[in-house]
Amino acid sequence: MALPRVSVVGATGLVGRKILEKLEQRRFPVGELHLFASERSAGATVEAFGDPVRVEKLTREAFLANTDIALASAGKDVSALLREWARGSQAVVVDNSSAFRMDPEVPLVVPEINPDDAFRHSGYIANPNCSTIQLVVVLKPILDRFGLRRVVVSTYQSVSGAGQKGIDELSTQAIALFNQAKIESNVFPRQIAFNAIPQIGKFLDNGYTDEEMKVTNETRKILGVPELGVSCTAVRVPTFACHSESVTIETEAAPSVEELRNALSGFPGLRVMDDPAEGIYPVPIDGVEEDDVLVGRIRKDISGAENAFNLWIVADNILKGAALNAVQIAELLLKH
Repeated sequence: MALPRVSVVGATGLVGRKILEKLEQRRFPVGELHLFASERSAGATVEAFGDPVRVEKLTREAFLANTDIALASAGKDVSALLREWARGSQAVVVDNSSAFRMDPEVPLVVPEINPDDAFRHSGYIANPNCSTIQLVVVLKPILDRFGLRRVVVSTYQSVSGAGQKGIDELSTQAIALFNQAKIESNVFPRQIAFNAIPQIGKFLDNGYTDEEMKVTNETRKILGVPELGVSCTAVRVPTFACHSESVTIETEAAPSVEELRNALSGFPGLRVMDDPAEGIYPVPIDGVEEDDVLVGRIRKDISGAENAFNLWIVADNILKGAALNAVQIAELLLKH
C-alpha cells in the first residue's frame, strides 16, 4: 500500500509548524509532503523531517494533485475552500478552524474520546477548540463511570491561542511597560500584559462570547450528550503557552474523591498531578511541550451542590489543543 501524500495547509503558522514537528516525532508514514500557505508565504522554506521544504501557494489544482490527507490550520475562508475541493476527491481534510465544527455532517473528533466518529467523514473532519479538547479528555472517564449532570468551566487561556501575533503583543507590551513607553493593543481588546481579559471572541446576544459557546456546544457534541448542562467563562491571561481551566462538575453517581481520581488515572492522554500537600498540581509551565492533559486539585465541592467536585486542568493548547490532536486523527485514518 502506497504511503499517503500529506499536505500541511498553513504550514508557516504557529500550529502548522508544530504539526510538522509532531508528524516527524511520531514517525508518521509520509509518502510525499507538500506545504501550502498564502501567496505571501509561497516560496519560503520550512524545516521538515530534517530537510528544507519549499512552501507552495495554495491552489485547487496543486492541492488535489498532491493530497491524500491534509492537516489544515489556515482560517475559516480557506477551510470553506478545502471542504469544497475535498468533495468527491481522494483527499481527507483535518481542519483546525471552527468553520464547520457544529455541522452535523462533519465529525468533531478527539481520538481518546470518539475515534469511531472519524470514519463517518465525507472528506472533512473538524479539530475541536483547544479549550474543549483538554476539557473533554477529563470529562470522558468521569462521564463513563459516574455520569454527568452539569459542568461549569472558567478558562485561563494563553496568548498563543491568538497565534504568533498574540505572543508578539504580550512581549511588546511587557517591554513597553518596563520602559515606561506607550502601550498599544491591536490583537486583544484590552492591555494583556500583567492583566486578565474576560473576553475571547465576540459577545453574543445571550451575554456569552462565541469562544465560550464553542466550548459548550463542542463538549456536548464530542461526548454525545446534547442536553448536558455546560457553562463557560473564557479569560485571556498573560502567559505565553498552555491553557488552564477551573472546572466544577456534578455527577449522577456519588463517587468519593479517591474514586474520581482513580477513574482519571490511566485514561489515555491524561496525567493526574494531585498531591497539594507536596506542592504537586499542574501549572502552565508544566504543560509546555507535553502531549498529555494534566489534571489536579481534585476535591469535593463544599458549596452544597449534590455530587459536585472541583478540578484544575492544564494542557499545551498548540499541541494537544491543535497540532497533536490533528496528527492523532490522521493516524486513526491510516489505521482504518
